[in-house]
Amino acid sequence: MARVLSLGEAVAELVHDGDTVALEGFTHLIPVEAGHEIIRQGRKNLTLVRMTPDIVYDQLIGAGCASKLIFSWGGNPGVGSLHRFRDAVQHGWPVPLEIEEHSHAGMANRYVAGASGLPFAVLRGYTGTDLPAQTDTIKPITCPFTGEQLTAVPALNPDVTIIHAQRADRAGNVQLWGIAGVQKEAVLAAKRSLVTVEEVVDELEPRPGAVVLPTWAVTAVAEAPGGAKPSYAAGYYERDNSAYQAWDPIGRDREEFTKWLNELTGVKA
Repeated sequence: MARVLSLGEAVAELVHDGDTVALEGFTHLIPVEAGHEIIRQGRKNLTLVRMTPDIVYDQLIGAGCASKLIFSWGGNPGVGSLHRFRDAVQHGWPVPLEIEEHSHAGMANRYVAGASGLPFAVLRGYTGTDLPAQTDTIKPITCPFTGEQLTAVPALNPDVTIIHAQRADRAGNVQLWGIAGVQKEAVLAAKRSLVTVEEVVDELEPRPGAVVLPTWAVTAVAEAPGGAKPSYAAGYYERDNSAYQAWDPIGRDREEFTKWLNELTGVKA
């Protein structure tokens, strides 16, 4: 059963050095404030997982929280590259970063396999691409019924998955709507899970198309109004495009990034 905690308490309890951590969200409901709390608490040697790492992953990598990234696309959406990510891969700053690259379909199917209690997923999508030659976790497999050559990818079972949603009730049931991405699958695949929400309410009102994660599937809920900004939360606020644009010059420069990091963590220059 999910417990309602403060964000600081939840991160302290659920996210440990060396963990595999997924912060999922697809353009929408990205758990940015939770990522910032991980930085503030100084977590290290994390394996970060996400289909589409954007600026919060750039920030986590630049802060030295990550030693590995498992992903299928990375960038500052609508703007360009993630420069802290690039610096870590190319120059090992602030620490070297190992990467494991998949397709979107491969990542989604890995979460589904993890949520289903299966050891791997099978798909056709890697055929004809160069990814199997670059990524050790993509292996050929022969269909036992047709003899077709397919590819297998191992299940993803993060130590902790973190997502953002619109609401939870006081019993820890979570409700989200809008673009859902793979949040549900990522939570169900994880050993532990944290959902930050815009608000905790007495009762969840039914909404067409909403996803409800029951309290038994969630470890902890933390109220974090605005916790997805600068991404958006349907029904609460819009995407702040200017924030993504403003990140580019900060991320490009180690000195500017260090100033940003010191401000986030309260370290005096």
